[in-house]
Amino acid sequence: MDFKIRRFQEQDAAETSAVIERALRISNAPDYPPEIIREMVEQYAPSNLAEQAGGEHLYVLCYGDKIAGCGGIAAYMGSEAESILVTIFVLPEYQGRGAGRTLMEALEGDEYFLRADRVVIHSSITARDFYLKMGYCFSDGAGVPDGEGCIRMEKRR
Repeated sequence: MDFKIRRFQEQDAAETSAVIERALRISNAPDYPPEIIREMVEQYAPSNLAEQAGGEHLYVLCYGDKIAGCGGIAAYMGSEAESILVTIFVLPEYQGRGAGRTLMEALEGDEYFLRADRVVIHSSITARDFYLKMGYCFSDGAGVPDGEGCIRMEKRR
């Protein structure tokens, strides 16, 4: 499939938020209770996304003229040597079709990734196997979800 990646723009907020909500409600719902899904949908409301984009490099994955996914990268806790991958979502109909890999390649080409000795991601249960395929490993060695349902993963460079 022919996906294009570009930086998030403020006018993308509503469409990107809708993409995230759809991915959460379809792909993540089997792994998380409804109240967690609701909280995450609220976390990625359009106004929150626009604000979040100010502190990270947020990208959108486009298929034609539609946003099909998104992903961001930022300094991890202000570190120059560590970065964190955030807000990575792909519409269900594009999962398993190269969209996630295209998005990850863009994120791994970003300056935050390239300068880091270690890149972390707080993976959902749903995305764990995808990140393993992308070369990330469990930070704790076991891949056990924390109290928030996140699996701590990392890639050392």
